[in-house]
Amino acid sequence: MNWVLLIIAGLFEVAFAFCLGKAKETTGNEMYLWYIGFLVALAISMILLVKATQTLPIGTAYAVWTGIGAVGTVLVGIFVFKEPATFLRILFITTLIGSIIGLKVVSH
Repeated sequence: MNWVLLIIAGLFEVAFAFCLGKAKETTGNEMYLWYIGFLVALAISMILLVKATQTLPIGTAYAVWTGIGAVGTVLVGIFVFKEPATFLRILFITTLIGSIIGLKVVSH
């Protein structure tokens, strides 16, 4: 169950990065709403990460959490913010995904 919480925490990490990107693109009240979304997603992500680390090793949980956030944020950048999808970016994201899966496989 804590692996599920950890994955959800990683997805909320992607959400708070997305909110930062959207806040950068807006002004006025809309910008502040995106920053509020950032804070809410950040809080949920941290609470779920703390819950997951109650039974998972902290090193593994943190690496998986940041890995999910990194992969998700790059994908959001490519698909939502139209960042370049170069061969090397895709290659390194693929190796990061492999590393996340590897940590899951070798963790108890």
